[in-house]
Amino acid sequence: MPDSRVPRPRRFLVCEPRHFAVQYAINPWMHPDAHVDVDLARDQWAALIGAYRAHGHTVDTVEPVADLPDMVFAANSALVLAGRVFGSYFHAPQRRPESTAYETWFKAAGFDVYRPESVCEGEGDLVPVGRYVLAGTGFRTTPEAHREVQEFFGVPVVSLQLVDPRFYHLDTALFVLDDGPEANIAYYPEAFSPGSREVLARLFPDAVLATREDAFTFGLNSVSDGRHVFIAPRAEALADRLARHGYVPVPVDLSEFHKAGGGIKCCTQEIRS
Repeated sequence: MPDSRVPRPRRFLVCEPRHFAVQYAINPWMHPDAHVDVDLARDQWAALIGAYRAHGHTVDTVEPVADLPDMVFAANSALVLAGRVFGSYFHAPQRRPESTAYETWFKAAGFDVYRPESVCEGEGDLVPVGRYVLAGTGFRTTPEAHREVQEFFGVPVVSLQLVDPRFYHLDTALFVLDDGPEANIAYYPEAFSPGSREVLARLFPDAVLATREDAFTFGLNSVSDGRHVFIAPRAEALADRLARHGYVPVPVDLSEFHKAGGGIKCCTQEIRS
C-alpha cells in the first residue's frame, strides 16, 4: 500500500446551520420529537469548516434561509462538474424551496444552472469518480434524472439501486477516496441490490468495504481530498482500514446532524471547475 498520498485542494460550498432543526420526518433517522442542540450543531459545523481550511481547502458559504431547516445539507443542492451546474428538484415538498436559494447563489457566482425535470437531489445521489458518475436511486433521485445527468454532462452514468431506507441517499452508503487516475471508493455493500453490488465490485475491485457499524455511524458520509478523509469519529473500523490503505483519517463529530440523517458529506457541496 502507498506510504503517502497526495491531497488535492478542493472548493466547497456550505451553509451555516442557523435554522437547523428536525421539524418533520422524511427519512428513518428523523424524529421531530427528538431534541436538537442547536448551539452544539453550530459548533460541530464550525469545526468541520475549520478542518477543511486547516487542510488547505477553500470554503464558500451560502446564506441560510429561515424555515428551511435542511438547507445546511448543501450536497443535495446540485452536482457541479467541469464548471457546469446540474441543479436539484427535491422529492420532499418541504425541501423544494432550497433549490431556488442555491440556484441564486450559483448564478451570482457566475454559473449557469440547469433545472432537472425529474426528482434529483444533487450530490446526495450523484457521485463523480474517475470516468463515471455513480448515481443512486430507490428512494430519492429517479432513473429519469440519471438520464438527464448523462445528457447534460456527456459522462457515463452508472445507476445503482439502494435497498435500505436508512441509506436513502448514495452518499450515506458510498464515498470517493480518490478521483484521479487510480480512482477508488469506499462503500457498504448491504446498502445496494445484488446487481449493484456486482457492478461496484467489477468497477472498483480494490474498494474499501465498510462494516455495518461503520455505515450506521455515518462513516460513509465522508469527504476525501485524496489523502485526508474527514470522517465520523465512531467509524473506527473504517478509519483503521483507510489508514492501512495510506489515507489519513481526520475525525470530525457531526452527531447532531445525524438526527436529521446527515453528516459530513451531506453538509459539503464540491465545486469542480
